[in-house]
Amino acid sequence: MVLVMVGGCLAGGCAAPIKWMRRFGYEHWALISNLVGLVVLPWGATLSLCPGVLAAYGSVSPALLLKANLFSLSWGIANVLAGLCLVRIGFSLSVGLLTGIGLPIGVLTPVLLRGSGVFAQAPALNSSGGRLIICGVAVMLAAVVLVTLAGFGRDAVLKRRSERSTGFAGGMIMAVVAGFLQVGLSFAFVYSQGPIVEALRAHGAGAAASNIGVWAITLPGGALVNLAFPAWLLTRRRTWAVFVGATHDVAWALVIGVSFFCFVVAMGQGMRWLGPLGASVGFGVLQAMQILASQTVGALSGEWQGVHGRPRTQMVVAVTLLLLAVVVLAVGNALA
Repeated sequence: MVLVMVGGCLAGGCAAPIKWMRRFGYEHWALISNLVGLVVLPWGATLSLCPGVLAAYGSVSPALLLKANLFSLSWGIANVLAGLCLVRIGFSLSVGLLTGIGLPIGVLTPVLLRGSGVFAQAPALNSSGGRLIICGVAVMLAAVVLVTLAGFGRDAVLKRRSERSTGFAGGMIMAVVAGFLQVGLSFAFVYSQGPIVEALRAHGAGAAASNIGVWAITLPGGALVNLAFPAWLLTRRRTWAVFVGATHDVAWALVIGVSFFCFVVAMGQGMRWLGPLGASVGFGVLQAMQILASQTVGALSGEWQGVHGRPRTQMVVAVTLLLLAVVVLAVGNALA
């Protein structure tokens, strides 16, 4: 549980270094951080820690690897759409839609359609643990609504209301689609890790190393989109030259990449350690901690400065509900 919570905090705070960059735009830091976090570190660690890794991968069903990378690809598409949503419909509505749609899908699907390995033994939703998970999801959705309302209230106080341009409807559609697709990162692991871990362990890899090995072979689908899109933007805007001499910003982009890698490793290992309900409980706790971490980063960086009254109260209640939801999910997992 602690490891998943750490992963959620890393996910929620990994983009914080963007605030300290001087020259980089989205396309610059995204290219570097995604290259490091999705390709260099997973493959570097896997090749170093897993003996006979290529033979191990070769023994896994190609159909399973394809399925995992399609999930990963969907998450990559969601990342791009989420970035566009922030511009078109604003942060608060984007977060509300993305989390509100993705949360129940990510938590309930692994119980209804059981994953691989340890997750194949997940109890039914009508079990005591399953019912508590449903309660936890309900509490978290209430918190998401409050976070969204608080965000709207903050923007109104700071006079930063989003303009409903001709792209607003398109932004809403993108947010809904991204909400469904964002669970791909979790599903890529949940529905493939059993056979991959078994193959890596059979060739001599340790438990922690085999967890990393799952990510190395399942992230290429997501990396394809997350590298191609910023590269396309760099070419279209002719801003490749910005990299020259931008040592300060490059360093922060590397921090984002390392943080992402640590996040997925913590998420995967934490889910496995949680047991049969780890895919569901782990995803729910991860989402809760991610929201808490991102709001904490926002508060510390001054995003809530000068905001009082109802928006601040709503955020405090939302944080309390998120913490309560984590407790409910933990109890549900213990009863499984």
